[in-house]
Amino acid sequence: MKLSNSIFILSSIILLTILTFAVPGTFTRSERMMHLSTSNHVMVVPLPEEVNLAGELMPDISTSREYLSREMQVNSFWHSNTLQLLQKSSRFFPIIESILEDEQVPKDFKYLAVIESGLSPALSPAGAAGLWQIMKGTAMDYGLEVNDEIDERYHVEKATRAACKYLKEAKKRFGSWTMAAASYNMGMAGLQKQLIRQRETNYYDLLLNEETKRYVFRILALKYIFKEPRAYGFDILPSDYYQPWNDRKIPLDSSVESWGEFAHQFGWSYNELKIHNPWLRDAHLTNASEKTYDIHVPLKETALEIKN
Repeated sequence: MKLSNSIFILSSIILLTILTFAVPGTFTRSERMMHLSTSNHVMVVPLPEEVNLAGELMPDISTSREYLSREMQVNSFWHSNTLQLLQKSSRFFPIIESILEDEQVPKDFKYLAVIESGLSPALSPAGAAGLWQIMKGTAMDYGLEVNDEIDERYHVEKATRAACKYLKEAKKRFGSWTMAAASYNMGMAGLQKQLIRQRETNYYDLLLNEETKRYVFRILALKYIFKEPRAYGFDILPSDYYQPWNDRKIPLDSSVESWGEFAHQFGWSYNELKIHNPWLRDAHLTNASEKTYDIHVPLKETALEIKN
């Protein structure tokens, strides 16, 4: 008799569990968030109650919710990629955030760098480079040096300032940060053409190519996942985040015959020097104009002098 009662109770629990997960709308948003963060069960990722980019609200309409839902689910369940992005964020966000604040660009735009490059010194098939994926012509228009030996598109600080200049120019032209973000993907001329063609003024009302239509929603998805990673199933500890580099900058206004020999003076390998200074693109530096560059080297003091 006791065995029968136990079987009945167990069967009831199993049935109740099945019904709970089978009935649409059973979970509230907060319950879904809690379940997502504590279970491997696959379910639709709940959307934030209010969504904004740089303070500009996403309209609460079905098309916008569906686009955002797609990006929230892609990035919530693409575990390996999103985890690595979270880890790298602690290394680069402090630098980027400081410059965004100084340039009076909303801090939400740090997520634009995330979706552009994955916070890596990437080079696209089209030739866009660095954390902000800047094309060569655009880089030179905004004051970056690009040649065989130096490519400042890979320079985190300088490239971030160039991106800020672009975004502020686009904001002034289109009247919103959301439109500025869209123009970063398709270009100001391309966006302007679609605004005229479609007689629209709002990003969310535009019919755009698939990449640009997803672009702002990808930024928004990562913004909310990064703000509450554990709520979206990423059990990441403070110790899991990459530490900011412990570097100091030294000015250099001479040529360098070998970056390998230069690196060894500071106890680094050629590889380490290039990781910390990815904008140095060759094994040497001619520097005929004797321009001054700030080179990242270990913070620890060294008695060795730079050999000219």
